[in-house]
Amino acid sequence: MEIKSADERKDEIINACEELYQTKSFKEITLKDISEKTTFSRPSIYNYFQTKEEIFLALLKREYERWLKDLEDIYSKNDKLEKAEFAKQIALSIEKRQQLLKLLSMNLYDMEANSRMEQLVDFKKSYGESLRTIKKCLDKFFKNMKEEEKEKFIFSFFPLMYGIYPYTRATDKQKEAMKNAEVPFKFFSIYEMAYESIIKLL
Repeated sequence: MEIKSADERKDEIINACEELYQTKSFKEITLKDISEKTTFSRPSIYNYFQTKEEIFLALLKREYERWLKDLEDIYSKNDKLEKAEFAKQIALSIEKRQQLLKLLSMNLYDMEANSRMEQLVDFKKSYGESLRTIKKCLDKFFKNMKEEEKEKFIFSFFPLMYGIYPYTRATDKQKEAMKNAEVPFKFFSIYEMAYESIIKLL
């Protein structure tokens, strides 16, 4: 029988959490549910994660790392990008990261509040790297952009990402409630919302 490394066991736990998150809400998922999707017992999970929130935070970290690869590709594979093409490529990269947007919009506070400092710092490193890579792209593609304008872009766009998922994934119940409350609603795709926001911020 093959013995798994600590990283492989962590990945198995995170994968189980990710699979459950496709059909259940954050609040519905328990450590028992996650352990039942793995090859080891629930008490064994505590060797790697002390709370459910730490597992979700690790999943969010992995989502940032996946997005970061796309951002690095945008940076390295293009010598020059105009505003519209830059906005298009960033928007397409975000469109692929629906799970990232969902986690940001619905569960970030709980994940951070109920995770140990070492887990939170580890996550913040991946988050920080995505900020630095966006800054690197702005430095490369928009040489005439002032430093304060780049900073404004970054610290406007990243908080905006927290709101993309709810505005692009309204449930039938939410739509009916808005209709009954006579609140106007217009559907936007993730791509459309990200693209238009980036163009305006640039």
